[in-house]
Amino acid sequence: MKNAVRKQKEKDNLRQIIMDAARELFVTKGYEAVSMRKIAERIEYSPTTIYLYFEDKVDLMTQICEQTFAKLTRNIKAINRKIADPIEALRAGMHEYVNFGLRHPSHYLLLFNTRVPEEPRIAFAESNGKIAFETLREAVKACADAHKLSSKDVDLVSQTLWTGIHGVTSLLITQNHFPFVNRKKLIANAIDTMIDGAMK
Repeated sequence: MKNAVRKQKEKDNLRQIIMDAARELFVTKGYEAVSMRKIAERIEYSPTTIYLYFEDKVDLMTQICEQTFAKLTRNIKAINRKIADPIEALRAGMHEYVNFGLRHPSHYLLLFNTRVPEEPRIAFAESNGKIAFETLREAVKACADAHKLSSKDVDLVSQTLWTGIHGVTSLLITQNHFPFVNRKKLIANAIDTMIDGAMK
């Protein structure tokens, strides 16, 4: 039994090593420029080893994105459960979205700033990406149900807020030579402005 547990742990560790190496290469070199062979060279394994874990590059990319969206969703839900006020829960979730991207810039850039010509193996409707967005939408709906929003269009408000926090996150990750003001103040002011605009 111990041997089986150890072997499974070793497999899980190697799978994560492959995903981490692929993520960095996809972000730095571009998805289309990276082959399974290059990923294998980075981790000093044979390409055959990678194919034991992933069907092909599309499958590998899909699984990386699924894992990242799942982590983001868990973090936001854990925060939201602790806050009773719907507006403050929404605000805290938006802060975690931005901070998650800043803590894991390569993860974030892979999700949203990497061009991938192929369709992912998991349709959006069944993906962790949809679950992540629904987490934001549920927080917005809670505000609407509490009559805190100026608009009853939950989808419009949710997508507006998402485009806003995505812009903040992407700029802070990619424009590191720009003389931004204090990051915490900038993030807080941007999120407060977005929420104030959505409230009655």
